[in-house]
Amino acid sequence: MSTRVSESSSRKHYIATKQREERRNLMIYAFLVVLALIAPLIIYPVFLMKILCFALFAVAFNLLLGYVGLLSFGHAAFLATGGYTTGYLLSTYSGFTPELAILIGTIASTLLGLGFGLLAIRRQGIYFAMITLALAQLVFFFYVQSSFTGGEDGLHGVPRGKLLGIIDLQNNFAMYYFVLAVFIFGFALVHRMVHSPYGHVLKAIKENEPRATSLGYNVDQYKLVAFVVSAGLAGLAGSVKTIVFQLASLNDAHWHMSGEVILMTLLGGVGTLLGPVVGATFVISLEHQLSQSALGDWVNVILGVIFILCVLAFRAGIVGELQRFFKKNFK
Repeated sequence: MSTRVSESSSRKHYIATKQREERRNLMIYAFLVVLALIAPLIIYPVFLMKILCFALFAVAFNLLLGYVGLLSFGHAAFLATGGYTTGYLLSTYSGFTPELAILIGTIASTLLGLGFGLLAIRRQGIYFAMITLALAQLVFFFYVQSSFTGGEDGLHGVPRGKLLGIIDLQNNFAMYYFVLAVFIFGFALVHRMVHSPYGHVLKAIKENEPRATSLGYNVDQYKLVAFVVSAGLAGLAGSVKTIVFQLASLNDAHWHMSGEVILMTLLGGVGTLLGPVVGATFVISLEHQLSQSALGDWVNVILGVIFILCVLAFRAGIVGELQRFFKKNFK
């Protein structure tokens, strides 16, 4: 009898704790949304849009690394595919609206992710990372040689157009709120996935894949779906980024971009929802400040040093360390 009472009490305590966490998270998200809504009144909208695009890119990457445990060195291919597809359609066909071009760009990245996933998903660890890197390099060289991408020059002067044929995206404020809506959609999708039964299976696969297999889960199928969704969201980020800057370049397809999103995710906190957002904000802001200073030529060196320090001293990342601190001191 006492055992049942103890179990019931423990369960009630667990439910109460989860409810408190959910309320706290809801308040944090609400505060951040309000902050994002008023931010362009204080900070240059184009700079904020760049942060949002890379934050979405990092959130997409974190779905794979943080919740499945798969380290991809090829996510730049998806970012660039979305960007090039959207840029080409808007530059070549006047009848394309921005939302349609973004949709097709996202689909193109999703299909590319499916191809990558089918080839790489059965591998683990360094083998998975190297396969994704090799495939991404093939995509990079394809874009270098292709005429529709503009080769090394890229696509310039991509028109922003009118959203739904009504809202003129040449207005930076209108463009910003559209980018914010896209980011919220992507973030909410990942949030829903990782808190669903599907997300619990992904976490189980990350922690102990053989055990998940022994429980009857089709591990490869779960990982493939996560990979494809991650690729699609990365393509969505690339598509929106191309419209924001009216430019699609080879820089987005370079392996350096894959390394940069890894840095953003590790710095912010792997396996946390807000970590990639914080990491992207920090890295983009740092790059912006350094580019305007005498240290502009040392940006990559400084980012490399930060990456090393993060791996050695702050393995949980900024958000992860903050969560650990609050759990320890404010139970």
